[in-house]
Amino acid sequence: MSRVQTVTVATDDGDQRLDRWFRQQFPQISQGRIEKMCRKGEIRVDGGRVKAATRIEAGQQVRIPPLPDQAAPLTEKRRVSDADAKLIQSCVIYRDEHVIALNKPAGLPTQGGSKQTRHVDGLSEALKFGFDEKPRLVHRLDKDTSGVLLLARTRLAAKSLTAAMRHRDTRKIYWALVAGVPSPYLGEVRYGLVKAPGHGKGGEGEKMIAVHPRDVDDTPGAKRAHTLYATLYRVASRAAWVAMEPVTGRTHQLRAHMAEIGHPIIGDGKYGGSGQENLGDGWGAQLGGIISKKLHLHARMMRFEHPETRQIITVTAPMPDHMAQSWETFGWTDDLAADDPFEALE
Repeated sequence: MSRVQTVTVATDDGDQRLDRWFRQQFPQISQGRIEKMCRKGEIRVDGGRVKAATRIEAGQQVRIPPLPDQAAPLTEKRRVSDADAKLIQSCVIYRDEHVIALNKPAGLPTQGGSKQTRHVDGLSEALKFGFDEKPRLVHRLDKDTSGVLLLARTRLAAKSLTAAMRHRDTRKIYWALVAGVPSPYLGEVRYGLVKAPGHGKGGEGEKMIAVHPRDVDDTPGAKRAHTLYATLYRVASRAAWVAMEPVTGRTHQLRAHMAEIGHPIIGDGKYGGSGQENLGDGWGAQLGGIISKKLHLHARMMRFEHPETRQIITVTAPMPDHMAQSWETFGWTDDLAADDPFEALE
């Protein structure tokens, strides 16, 4: 066993989770052991108690309790099958030495959960392309949302991209098919969001409840949220092609905001209801007929500053098949939309 020691976080090791840093410094210690030491207060940062997920910064002092010298039991990594490797590699739409961008398929979770064993984070073992470590996620998309998903191939690239996301120095434009036609055609939604338990069939798990802007400060747990939207094309009064830009990045923000203004995203049973008919609380989230019942929400474009070259990179993702089929049904084509419908608002 080693003695108690204090380690200063190096300049290049800042802005990452404590548990990730700890495993880099002491690879013989398991994740479970790290979490237990945090719970017992044996690991401390600048003298204070921390959690395994706490982010540490360069220059901070980490208290390290006595550690065993022998290696932790090895846990067998889940092997990525050849079929899954081929699938995730086919999703790559941009790649260089620092960044990988995927067109994430609808239905594939970004990260694992209690019932999710197949997800982008796990499959990214097949995205090393000659590197020693798999690429790191720098943001998330909902399981049923498709489109542009960025991964960083180095820790420094991850630090740069994560900071850019946090400071809103990236642009994200989503496409959606919504029930009804938003009015005005170009607008914004500023309802705050607070997390509440999901309920009802198909509504399991967390759900975000919209809060009027004037009530956000008085609602425990509520956070301000801001979405821009632009109505591009319509099908009479039944449905519309809408572009959206999330100014903030709250959980389920676009889905909850569109439902709150009475125009839920088609296929969104959690926020728009599963019924096809207008029940007096906004359009139902299904159009019926040959229109797919899957969620019609797609991360179409992302624009970001490259973490190494500082050039502005724009990545665009083709729509998934179920959305492309709906667009074909309505006679819409990709080239009908401006690359940036919100450019005039800048």
